Amino acid sequence: MNCIDTYKHKGLRQQMVDKLRAKGISDESVLQAMNEVPRHFFLDSALDSLAYEDQALKIGCEQTISHPSTVAMQSQLLSVKPSMKVLEIGTGSGYQTAILCRLGAKVFTIERQKGLYDQTSKLLRELGYRAQCFLGDGYQGLTGSYDRIIVTCGAPEIPDALMRQLKTGGIMVIPLGDGEQEMLRITKNGERHEEWQIEKFGTYSFVPMLNGKAMK
Repeated sequence: MNCIDTYKHKGLRQQMVDKLRAKGISDESVLQAMNEVPRHFFLDSALDSLAYEDQALKIGCEQTISHPSTVAMQSQLLSVKPSMKVLEIGTGSGYQTAILCRLGAKVFTIERQKGLYDQTSKLLRELGYRAQCFLGDGYQGLTGSYDRIIVTCGAPEIPDALMRQLKTGGIMVIPLGDGEQEMLRITKNGERHEEWQIEKFGTYSFVPMLNGKAMK
């Protein structure tokens, strides 16, 4: 990891933000967070030159860090307000976690890969992001009630446990499907499925969400 933020990095990050704006990201709080969080901090230093390109990159454990445009889109769809409780499924590199923290959310994040959990929870602490990190099965969520839930892996179905943990009036952003996924924003207007408002926002490609125990 390269945790030195140079003028060059800052310039590349501003260029990235300008491209995100041109691609339709209009939430200024999201754009500001993307400009404030150094993406290269969450990547191996060998990938430093690619850190601000709009592409997914490998982070180990057969996982990837999402495209900046995907992180920005999911964050915008989530409509986070300061002090909201946000549950993130799939901590991964911690980059999306850091963006949520910058947006003022109280972040609870779950990772099932122990290697990533150990590495990322330590990095987030060192960088001063106060997310609460957990090792566990994201399909089961985390005991509690959340204003927002974000899923950062491709889910074959909408997990029942997550919908139960989402507050009435809350929003879940989840990529749904096998292979390619469709990005959904689900607004929970009641406990019954027919009371959920489901909106679709195009196709994406995420690593699959696995239904099972945390990796050892």
